[in-house]
Amino acid sequence: MMRSLWSAASGMIAQQKNMDVVAHNIANVNTYGNKKVRAEFQDLIYQTLRDAGGTSGNGTQYPQGLQIGLGTRVAATNRIFTQGALQTTDRPTDVAIQGEGFFQIQMPDGTTAYTRDGSFKLDSNRRMVTSDGFLLIPNITIDENATLDSIVISSDGRVSDTPAGGEQGEVGQITIVRFINPEGLYAYGKNLFLETAASGAPIESEPGQDGAGVLTQGTLEMSGVQIVEEMVNMIVAQRAYESNSKSVTTSDSMLEIANQLKR
Repeated sequence: MMRSLWSAASGMIAQQKNMDVVAHNIANVNTYGNKKVRAEFQDLIYQTLRDAGGTSGNGTQYPQGLQIGLGTRVAATNRIFTQGALQTTDRPTDVAIQGEGFFQIQMPDGTTAYTRDGSFKLDSNRRMVTSDGFLLIPNITIDENATLDSIVISSDGRVSDTPAGGEQGEVGQITIVRFINPEGLYAYGKNLFLETAASGAPIESEPGQDGAGVLTQGTLEMSGVQIVEEMVNMIVAQRAYESNSKSVTTSDSMLEIANQLKR
């Protein structure tokens, strides 16, 4: 069977996965704190028909080898943690990170997840939670007599409120964490990431300290996806898929010609 059939097929499979990644990026163009994902490709093994440096006779050597590649595959998906644009919301519990870092979130099973999505709300106990009701770590509880408009979150993470008829007081400190290799985090969904052996252990600090970013109240970090760039990537993936399909049909035509030799 012709190698080109399988090589072209591997290219079509790889471009389908590439298109899946592009479609995911486009679907999350309005997701707060979302980071663009990029598919990375590797060539497959090669069939070596002649080694470079082999003896060609009379004491001479072949200056080049003879190898035929057998296609490609998607080797990894790389999440690009560049800073997203900040959008003003004027909601006191919306917080964006400018720079490196993640908010810590307590999962229902007690484990810790991490997110760049700072669209926090208050639950029935006046605690700051995510849209799914997961608690922010450290837990921040707003005074029951304080209004939303009285909440103040400083750039270094200090949270204060002003109860009705009272004075402003500090109610908690938001800390953020960094990772040696954030690309190694496991994407859990719900705008959350989980620690892995590849990401390394979280490094916790107050905002603005030890290389961590600072907080901006009343703003949200938008998606890092650029829709124009993804549309171009979609066109490239489509044309690459089409070109690989042409290789399949061309190889099929060549086999058909070979089958018609004896008549």
